[in-house]
Amino acid sequence: QGSGKSTLASYLCAVVADKLNIQTIALSMDDFYLTKSKRKELAKTTHKLLETRGVPGTHDTALAISTIESLLKGKKTVITRFDKSRDDRFDESDLLTTSGNFGLIVIEGWCFGAKPQSQVEINRPINDLEKNADPEGVYRNYVNKCLAEEYQSLFAMVDYLVMLKAPSFSCVFKWRLEQENKLRDRIARSDSEDISASGIMSKIEINEFIQYFQRITEVCISEMPSRADFLYELNENRDIKYQYSKVKDI
Repeated sequence: QGSGKSTLASYLCAVVADKLNIQTIALSMDDFYLTKSKRKELAKTTHKLLETRGVPGTHDTALAISTIESLLKGKKTVITRFDKSRDDRFDESDLLTTSGNFGLIVIEGWCFGAKPQSQVEINRPINDLEKNADPEGVYRNYVNKCLAEEYQSLFAMVDYLVMLKAPSFSCVFKWRLEQENKLRDRIARSDSEDISASGIMSKIEINEFIQYFQRITEVCISEMPSRADFLYELNENRDIKYQYSKVKDI
């Protein structure tokens, strides 16, 4: 959530491509969100909170896996993209098609590598959103089940897990607000986009939105550092205050 994942992914690809003279590509979990219509359908059949993109269960993991497999095989591959200002995928005519022998594929996402929780942990709501909108735990159980199953198949494809560790969940609001302001500025500079119809969130909306991510984020902050291959601990300004690598040679 605004820690700099996309920036790091692009930087890694650029540096490795330049230094090693190999093809690289950066993918984002955000681009594999289910379409708006599919999330609306999921909200009707499973739980209303699943209409909001973000948590495990709102990505097309099968598409993410098939995309990576296609890239690894050097096949002609369409790279899906998600337009956050429209809360939906870009039209097929706007998508990139690529092919080649990729020596490095980086995929980033706020919950990438996350582990599911126990039933006891899932049963306890941790914020107002879970308490008021999911009192029976239907939503929490669905998200946790998806994370325990299809998402682990995707996570298992990576060779190295890199973590950008936020100081705490409280930083997420600040960083998310910065993201929304940047998106607002970009749209304001565009002649073809309308800010009022862009879906950009207010401070109040952001405060509610980040509650969707609190549970998994706090678990990752607690347990992921011990198993990440590369760990970068950030301060509130996103400066690296500590770094560690289990990998000595790549």
